[in-house]
Amino acid sequence: MIYNILFNDVIPIFVVMALGYAGAKCHSFTPDQTQGLNKVVLNFALPAALFASITRASRDMIFDDLKLTVISALGVTVLFLVAFFICWKVWRHTISEAAVCALIAGSPTIGFLGFAVLDPIYGATTATGLVIAIVAIVVNAVTIPIGFYLLNLGLPKSETGSGSLGAIINAVKQPVVWSPVFAVVLVLCGLKLPEAFYPSFELIAKANSGVAVFAAGLALATVPFGISAEIIWNTVFRLFLSPLAICIAGALWGMETESLSMLVMACCMPPAFSGIIISSRYNIYVKDGASSLALSTLAFAAAAPFWVWATPKIAGLL
Repeated sequence: MIYNILFNDVIPIFVVMALGYAGAKCHSFTPDQTQGLNKVVLNFALPAALFASITRASRDMIFDDLKLTVISALGVTVLFLVAFFICWKVWRHTISEAAVCALIAGSPTIGFLGFAVLDPIYGATTATGLVIAIVAIVVNAVTIPIGFYLLNLGLPKSETGSGSLGAIINAVKQPVVWSPVFAVVLVLCGLKLPEAFYPSFELIAKANSGVAVFAAGLALATVPFGISAEIIWNTVFRLFLSPLAICIAGALWGMETESLSMLVMACCMPPAFSGIIISSRYNIYVKDGASSLALSTLAFAAAAPFWVWATPKIAGLL
């Protein structure tokens, strides 16, 4: 299992990130070109990927396992807000910086690594697909809109309009916000899109993860990589404290052990790449965000087998 996680999940991320880093150091990309890549991901590839993945879910899927849905929705959202407030109040960042930090430290990259990690461990079953779908909906349709609202709330009023209302309007206009929300509305209304619809979206969606990690390498080349107390905290919060909170909540509510183990694994993944793209696009929290991604991805090789072992132990105690 450690071999699979290392060579199938961790190393590819570092290889693509290293290519981006090398491209920046060789001056193959100008700052404008880097921003262009970020716009491609943020305005086109990521919204398409979110819309396609969410609309493949069904209304029955959301309500079949209410414990899973409720714990995922409340747990991921609350942990996202905890990451925001700690970055804002403890580490003394601005509201916009704390919002980007929460999109990184408070959100797992479930869309990119979900099936790659869960299927080899638990099998490619309906249960693993359900866990991945539910967590992906929460991350993409709840925390990203909240993060964008908080990011815009912290920007100068000249950029967003008037206070909270301007921040809401500016956030809603972003494709990465309205696309997953619209997709969830379709799912809740029971509307299914024909399969012939998806290839057109998936062609651009496939560029999402690779370009996002490549752009993270470009961003990392513009700032000195460093390890600080905050970077370590972000890593520990993402890989250990967040899944621990989910594990305790699920165990106390009596979730079935294997389902709980899959949910914990889904919530202990490295930071969502969407947060890195947003960081680079707005030039906010770039150094700490890229460093948190690098350290968390490396530490994930140890965190994944730990939670496979620890979740049944914790559930048994509770």
